[in-house]
Amino acid sequence: MNSTVILPNGREVPSLGLGTWHMGERIGDPTTEALALKRGLDLGATVIDTAEMYARGGAERVVAEAIKGRREEVFIVSKVLPHNASRHGTIRACENSLQRLGIDAIDLYLLHWPGPHPLGDTIEAFHDLKKIGKIKAWGVSNFDTSDMEELWRVPGGADCQTNQILYNLMRRGVEWDLLPWCYKNGVSVMAYSPLEQGRLLNNKKLNSLAKQRNLSPAQIAIAWTLCKKGVISIPKASSIRHVEENIAAWSIKLEKSDLDLLNEEFKPPLKKGMLDIL
Repeated sequence: MNSTVILPNGREVPSLGLGTWHMGERIGDPTTEALALKRGLDLGATVIDTAEMYARGGAERVVAEAIKGRREEVFIVSKVLPHNASRHGTIRACENSLQRLGIDAIDLYLLHWPGPHPLGDTIEAFHDLKKIGKIKAWGVSNFDTSDMEELWRVPGGADCQTNQILYNLMRRGVEWDLLPWCYKNGVSVMAYSPLEQGRLLNNKKLNSLAKQRNLSPAQIAIAWTLCKKGVISIPKASSIRHVEENIAAWSIKLEKSDLDLLNEEFKPPLKKGMLDIL
């Protein structure tokens, strides 16, 4: 289990962070959500992942509340929507995110998925934002191997720090060629929805293993992602109890017998498939 991941630019970040998808929505409780994020920061999970898409900026406002007075200890990731990712649109979107987050610079700014604007324009905007200090680094999300290869052909594209993708026990297709490509080219991977939005927790074999180890199925599933080299896992939890449960996965060592059982239940890919996206 790796407790930190070193990004291509040399920045060291925790391998376990805090997701915010579905936070800041009308049906939620932003105060409770912010308290959950604060607890995560207290426990060392200082990567917070958010996006302008989440609750139309509502999640970024929850993050703003959670990081008040402790900006220096937090590594903030946000994302631009593809339809906003033109040369000028990317800069506008970033400025709007900064305003909602209440900060001067985003640590890692991602293109949320491949979209209609030329990739070169988005990358130029990222470099402009970096030059003027509004972002410290940039990356992508939901990029398959062919998308990454295209990115590498764009001037400055190899400055990409991470590819944030759907990766968990149920979604192992990326192991066929995308993860090897990222390892080979030194790109870190952020695994979103490591619990498959809770669906993984109903698996009987996973529950049985968790019971044997006196752990929760969520802890086993997160610990599995943490075994992977260069992967930052970003489960979302809206309550302090769930945050504490998730972060306890950092101290779990899965044995070979555990990994064998998980491989039998959640089989690795036998061929190339479409990139899974939630």
